[in-house]
Amino acid sequence: MRLRPQRSLSPLRTLLTTVTAGLAVAGCLTAAGPANANSLTGRASSATGVSHACSPTVSLDRFSDALDKTTYDGTFVGNLSALAVDRNGDLAALSDRSSLFTLDRRTLSPTSVVPLADETGAALDSEGLVVDWDGTRLVSSETEPSVRRYSRDGRILDRLPVPDALRVTPAGRATANQTFEGLTLLPGGRTLLASMEYAISGDSTGIVRWQTWDRRGSHFVLGAQYAYRTDAGLGVPEVAATPDGRLLVLERGFTAGVGNTVRLYLADPRHATDTSGVENLPGQDNGVRLVKKTLLADIVNCPSLGATAKQPQPNPLLDNIEGMVVTGRTHGALRVLLVSDDNQNAVQTTRFYFLRVRT
Repeated sequence: MRLRPQRSLSPLRTLLTTVTAGLAVAGCLTAAGPANANSLTGRASSATGVSHACSPTVSLDRFSDALDKTTYDGTFVGNLSALAVDRNGDLAALSDRSSLFTLDRRTLSPTSVVPLADETGAALDSEGLVVDWDGTRLVSSETEPSVRRYSRDGRILDRLPVPDALRVTPAGRATANQTFEGLTLLPGGRTLLASMEYAISGDSTGIVRWQTWDRRGSHFVLGAQYAYRTDAGLGVPEVAATPDGRLLVLERGFTAGVGNTVRLYLADPRHATDTSGVENLPGQDNGVRLVKKTLLADIVNCPSLGATAKQPQPNPLLDNIEGMVVTGRTHGALRVLLVSDDNQNAVQTTRFYFLRVRT
C-alpha cells in the first residue's frame, strides 16, 4: 500500500539456503569503508560514542539515502516495496510501479531492471517479493490481489490461486490497496506466506489474515490461513521468515503532520488456528488462536545517526518503511535490511536501514 503524505507535507532448495547465501551479502555490506552513517560499504563509527541501540534486541548499524531520487537505465529508482536475496548474493528490489531491480551486493547500486506486467500487459501494484530456489521470482500485487511466478526476464510462468474472501470487493471482501503486502518463503522452501495489510470486511479492525500455499512440484496450492492482530491504526507492509520458522513483521502507519509509525515484531504462527474455514473473525475470544507476537523494537527509538526528514517525523530517521529481508547472521544476530517507499514524492525518501536483530 502506498502511504502518501498530504501534498503540503504529504529444493539449492530452502529458505535456509537463501539465508546462508545472504551471509555473503551481510559480509560484503559490512566491509571496511568510510566510517559514517551514510556509507554503503562502511559501518557507522562507534568512536563517536553514539549508541546504535533501538531496543535491547535491535540495533541500527547505519542507513543510506544513496539511491534517493536516482534513475537507472531510464527507470526511476524508488517506490521500493520489497527486497529479496538472489541466489548469487545480490539483492532484488521490487518497485510497486512494476519494476524489478537487481542491486549490487556491495554498493546497492542497480545493475539491471526488468519490467513486470499481468497477463494483459497491464502494470501491477507489486508489493511482495520472493526469489525461489530455482531463481524464479514470486511477486504479489494488491490489485486483485494476486501472486504470480516470473522468470528472471519477467515472463509469467504461473499464477497462484487466491481464496475468494481475500479478493477485492465486489469479487471478495478485501478493500482495494489493502491486500497482499508481505510475501515470504518459510524454512524448508515448501510453504509460501502472504500477509494482508488490513482486515477484510466482516473481520474485526486490526485482525489481518495471512494466507499460505504449499509447494506441489513446480506449483503451489492453497494451504493454511492464520490471523494476526496489529497495533491500533497500523497495517502489515512486510513479513520475513527467520531460520527457525518464526516471522519478522513490520507494522506501519502514517499520520499527516506527525509522521510515520514503524514497529518490528517477532511472530510465531506455528500454534495459531487455521482460519481458512472461519468466515468472520470478531476479535474477541471465539476459540481462534491468533499468531503470537513480541515487540522487538519501535523504530522511532533508533538513533537518528544524522538522518534528516523532508516532512514532520517523530524521528528524522523514519520514512515510509515497506520492504524487509533477512540477509544473514553475524555473532548470533540476524542481519536485516529495510527500505522505505518514497512514492516518487519530493517530501519522502528512499532509505535503506541496516539492522542487527536478536530473536
